[in-house]
Order: sequence, then structure tokens, then C-alpha cells
Amino acid sequence: MPLPPPPTRPDPDRPLTERELREDLACAYRLLAHFGMTDLVYTHLSVRIPGEGHRFLVNPYGLLFEEITASSLVAVDAEGEPLQDTRWPVNPAGFVIHSAVHRAVERAQCVMHTHTLAGMTVAAQAGGLLPLNQMNMELHDRVAIHEYEGIAADDNLSERERIVRDLGDRPCLILRNHGLLTIGRTVGEAFYWMYYLEQSCRIQVAAQSTGVPLSMPPIEMVERVRAQAKDSPVKGWLPWQALKRKMDREQPDYRD
Repeated sequence: MPLPPPPTRPDPDRPLTERELREDLACAYRLLAHFGMTDLVYTHLSVRIPGEGHRFLVNPYGLLFEEITASSLVAVDAEGEPLQDTRWPVNPAGFVIHSAVHRAVERAQCVMHTHTLAGMTVAAQAGGLLPLNQMNMELHDRVAIHEYEGIAADDNLSERERIVRDLGDRPCLILRNHGLLTIGRTVGEAFYWMYYLEQSCRIQVAAQSTGVPLSMPPIEMVERVRAQAKDSPVKGWLPWQALKRKMDREQPDYRD
């Protein structure tokens, strides 16, 4: 197979079209299914649609992530109510967390939320994410924690405010006793954080399962690694191009 040409570095200030966002978000749904990060038909990935007002794309309620296509995504308002005709319902209650973050955090153009085995396991641990590996160390001080307040519901407006407060300026959030959440200026960036947050949780659970004492470096080393892993306006862009090529080869119908 010939190597693809190197991708052209994007202009981070160019807003993507709705069609481009639909394809990126559908690709992300397929990738979460590919990497085993789904919970049947539950949880959401969402992205802001450019233009006036609060408009977002989200998955129709009832489809598996592996079934989602660009055209099946539903445009909704800030309350999760559909703004287009759709054959499938939308779960407004499930969009509560996304809506709160989208509306209050400018850089949260994309919000991803998962219920994975490793993520929920770490979310149940009092110590949170531990600096057990280089991946985990990149996330040092980039992961916030929100304490459990029951099933997120649209009538709990004060919890929305606390979620935003707890997230602060970080790209990752552990929802205690619940799951994981990441945000990004692009779908690719939010996916980057979710992939490595999930991998870090899997590493932690695997290391703990050995039953032997765990080795953690001094905080000075953790902070050094964290500083070395710099952020940028196109964070995660390069692996995102590679992942899209993978989906174009294996599941090209995500663009439909």
C-alpha cells in the first residue's frame, strides 16, 4: 500500500463547516466503538455548529456508535431539543452535562463523555488518576474531578454550574462514580484527550491488578513531564488525520 501524502497543517482559526463537523463527529463515534469505549446506546459526543445561537450535533438515541453516520447526527438546541426532522429520538436528559459545558466554556467546541470499565473503575477510586506512567504524567493537573450527585438531570441546574466550576481550565474531567469527560477546540483534540485519559485509566487498573507495590516518580519529575507535553491550537491533529484515514479504509460509510 503506498504511503499517503503528508497532511497539510490546518489553520486553527478557520471554522469548519457543518458538513466537516458531521464527518469528524461521526468518525469519532466509530473510533470509540473500535477502541471499545462505548456503553450500548448511551453517552454522547457533541460538537458546536458554527453560527448564531446555541446549536450542537449529537447522536440520535438508540443507535450504536458503530452505526452512526454524518447524516444521522441530529442538530439540537442548548436544551437538547431537535432542530431538524429526525426518525430517531434524542435524549435531552443525556445532553445536560454537554449543554452546561458547551455554553459556559468557549474552548469546549467538542465534548465527549464515556462510561468505560477502566474509566469508571478509576472514577470510583479516592486517589483519582495516579502518575504511574508517562501517559498518566502528561495528564497531571489536566484532569479535574466532579463529585457524584446522582444521575445528571435537566432539573438540576446547580449541578451544571458545579460541573463547569470543577472543570475549570482543564481539558479532562473525572465524574466521580460515573465516568470520563473531555473537551476540545476540535473533535480531534477532544478525542486525543479522551483516548489518552482512557489509556491512562487502563494502565492504572492493570498496574493495580498485579498486587505488587506501585512505583510513582517524585512530583518534580511528574511536573517536568507535564511541562514537556505542551498544548497547542492543533493538539491531537496529527493522530486525528491518521485515525480518519483508518476509518476511511475500514468504515468509509461514516461519511454518509
